Amino acid sequence: MIDVLLNVALVLLSVSTLGFVYRVIKGPTTPDRVIALDAIGINLIGITAITCIVLRTQAFLEVILLLGILAFIGTVAFSKFIEKGVIIEDERKS
Repeated sequence: MIDVLLNVALVLLSVSTLGFVYRVIKGPTTPDRVIALDAIGINLIGITAITCIVLRTQAFLEVILLLGILAFIGTVAFSKFIEKGVIIEDERKS
């Protein structure tokens, strides 16, 4: 029973990831695209975690941590770019 639920969750996360990919491509604004990218990262973490459970292994736990860090850094960088127009500020110019 739990395997069926995990497989259903994998399918739902995959479908929602495809929807977010569509939003990244067609998103009307840049913030919509950034939010979709963040959601894709979160879905990838979920898919990896469920895959770990289905395969009964801990081999992908480091991948989950790495995906979380990359998704966070990417979201912060894009948010800073949207807010200020640059990712890395040169304080000597101000």
